[in-house]
Order: sequence, then C-alpha cells, then structure tokens
Amino acid sequence: MAGKNTKYVCQECGYVSAKWMGRCPECGNWQSFVEEFDTKRPNSRSYVMDDEKNGVPMKLSEIKMDREERIKTGIGELDRVLGSGIVRGSVVLVGGSPGIGKSTLLLQIAAAETLLKGNDILYVSGEESFRQIKMRAQRIGVEEEANLKILSENNIETIKAQVKREKPDLLIIDSIQTVYNPEITSAPGSVSQVRECSGDLIRLSKSKGISTFIVGHVTKSGNIAGPKVLEHMVDTVLYFEGERHASYKILRAVKNRFGSTDEIGIFEMTGDGLRGVENPSSLFMTDRKKDTSGSAVFCGVEGTRPVLVEMQALLSYSSFNMPRRMASGVDYNRMIMLLAVLEKNMGLQVQSQDAYVNVVGGIQINEPASDLAIAAAMASSFRNTPVPSDVAIFGEIGLGGEIRGVSNGEMRIAEAARLGFKRCLMPKSNIPTKGMRRDIECIGVDALADAFVAIFG
Repeated sequence: MAGKNTKYVCQECGYVSAKWMGRCPECGNWQSFVEEFDTKRPNSRSYVMDDEKNGVPMKLSEIKMDREERIKTGIGELDRVLGSGIVRGSVVLVGGSPGIGKSTLLLQIAAAETLLKGNDILYVSGEESFRQIKMRAQRIGVEEEANLKILSENNIETIKAQVKREKPDLLIIDSIQTVYNPEITSAPGSVSQVRECSGDLIRLSKSKGISTFIVGHVTKSGNIAGPKVLEHMVDTVLYFEGERHASYKILRAVKNRFGSTDEIGIFEMTGDGLRGVENPSSLFMTDRKKDTSGSAVFCGVEGTRPVLVEMQALLSYSSFNMPRRMASGVDYNRMIMLLAVLEKNMGLQVQSQDAYVNVVGGIQINEPASDLAIAAAMASSFRNTPVPSDVAIFGEIGLGGEIRGVSNGEMRIAEAARLGFKRCLMPKSNIPTKGMRRDIECIGVDALADAFVAIFG
C-alpha cells in the first residue's frame, strides 16, 4: 500500500516545506503554502523515458530518425516561432493570460489544413464541453474533419487510455491545470497534480512519438502557474502576450530546444479567429503622428525578421523629491542608465524630471541596439523638439557616450528604406561597405553628441 506523507507546497513556485510557513523563502510570496498529501509511487520513472530502450545506451549511428523531423502547421507565424514547424515527439507548453486567445490558437492548430493531411489529431479539453468546443470551432470556421477528434475529459488515466487507443500524431491538452490524477489527494491545479500529470503526458509523448501542446495558465505575476520544473521538463515554452482587449497578440518563445528564442509571431484577433500579421513594421507604424516631440523610430530585429517600432518618451518636471521613472516594453535599468548618460555627456538636466518610456504596440524590446532611439526620444521630449519623421535610428550607447555597432545592420537599413524612410542614423561601423544605397541616406556617428547634431541640428 502506498504511503502518504503530509507536506506544505508553495502554489507559486513549488517550494516544499515540512511545516506551514507564512512567507515562501524561495519566491517571497505570502500565504501561498497549501497542505498536500504526498502519495509515494513505487518504481518511479524518468519523465522522458523511452519504453523501447529502457536504460540502454545507444550510439548515434544506431538511432533511427523519423521520415519527417518537423510537421508544418501552415500557420506561418507559429511555424516561425517554433523553428520551421513542430518537431515530432516534442512537447510544447503554451502560457498566457485568461482570454488572450490560447484555446483559439490551439484549436486553429488542430484544424490547420496542412496538419490534417495524413495526421490524426486529438484535442482534449478539461475546461469546455463538446458543445462549447463545437460552437467555438464553428465561429472560427473549422471544418468538421474526420481525423480531428475532440475529448472533454480531465482525468489523466482516461486521457492516457484514449491516447493509446486513438494513437494521434498531435495531442493538445487544454489545460494542464484542469487535469488531475485520482491517486493524488490534492486539488486539480496544485503543484503535485501539475507535476505528476505533466510528467505522465511527457512520458507518453516521448515513448509514442506524439507531438504535444499543453496549455498552462499564468499567475498574476505573469509566470506559468505550477512548479517551475514544468518549464524544464518540456521542450518548448511559448508565451502568448498582449492586452486582453487589444486586437493584436504576440507569440514569443522563451525556451526552444529545436530553434531560436529570438523569433516572435504576431497575430490579429478577428471575428473568424487569429490571423497572422506578415508585415509587422507597417502595423506598428500605422498611427504614428509626425512632428511630435518624444517620438523616434527604432530599426529592430526579432530573430530573422526586421521590425520597425515607435519609441515614445515623456520627460516632465517632477513636483516630488524622488522623480518617477517608468518603462514599458524596454528594460527599466537600461532606461535609467541612458538618463545618466544624457546628463553626464550631453548636459541635459534630467535628474529632476519624471521619465516615462513606452514601446508602441505592446512589443518587448530587449536588444541594446535600441539605446540610440530611446535616447533620441527622451532628448526630444526634454527639448520639446521633434525628431524628423523621415529618420529611422539604431545603435548601442556606451557609458562614455560612444555609439557602438550592432548586428544585422544592413537588414535594419533595408527595412527602413522599404517603409519609405529617407535617412537612417546608425553607428559608423554599420555603414554598408558594398557601395552606398541610393534609396536611403546612411548617417554614421560614433558619439552621442554627433548623433544629436544630425537629429536636431
């Protein structure tokens, strides 16, 4: 008979304690410990075990590869983020806020025309009934295909039995927080339930070669609910981001064993479901007002795709002893550093100014190449002088005010020229060496002072 031990588990990070604690020492959350009964299972097995070769080492030459390594979904933005399609036997965790469109995206994946050709798909929902799923499928135009089957179930043992019977090529679980193991006494969504149920699904997927998508709810802090080990167990972790009531959503990979984590996919939520946005630069620049102070256009690169976004800054005199600083879409510490560089090297008295920086469109910019555009926007707001509307900007700024070169310079320049910009301000080291471009003027600078002369005169 299996033994039971009482333990207290933090519902935010999965930290385990032998006694109740008011504050978790791992993540710092208060009142997050819940009592659970740990049912010990004999013959515990690895989460990624292959039943056919249990504990037997193999040479690389002995490993047989499938006829296809990746399955194209036909959804261009998703394939881009995954790295040219779904790897057979991989497990993908999709997280996002409630109402962001996770279930809609996965239902569209299940019904993708490219996937339905020669692949059996099983969609398991623990949140909706058969009728609710069909209503949503009809709303987004999903055809009633014979090889797309729906299962409304949240018992992990029943799900495993149906997967073994149906033998699908693609399995979708919506969501892992609703699935439970009857042998575990804690409620569905608890750390123990999420860990054990996801482990069972991953073992099944790896042993049978089934590509699996798992939906994960997120906490109020933006992290996927459940133990952190869940993100380590899966092959790929995707986050679906964006304002709940906004029409545009961003799919971002934060972990990908089979591709880059720099790619993003951009979707528009319509009445017929999610639609991929193939030209994001035009999207982010649509409503930009010209000749407005505090605005600059940044030539960014997300993975292999150039993206032009508008950087906005607002500097105003603070009536408090401690000026307020806020950053949305850019790193807060980098914004503070750029304010210090502006004051030290350019003589701008910003120490008494409230400072706000925003990236239009809700996109997150993490590359240092955005430094020059952010600094230009902040200086424009401080001086109340607009940056010329025909100028696009990129470049990294050092603490001494020097402008440093960045990667993919020619790709950034080409995107700015394609969207009709006449001039592009950049580090001198990024000026094209294979002849000057005729469609855009490339202005190279090596110091912040020279950049401001080129911008403001």
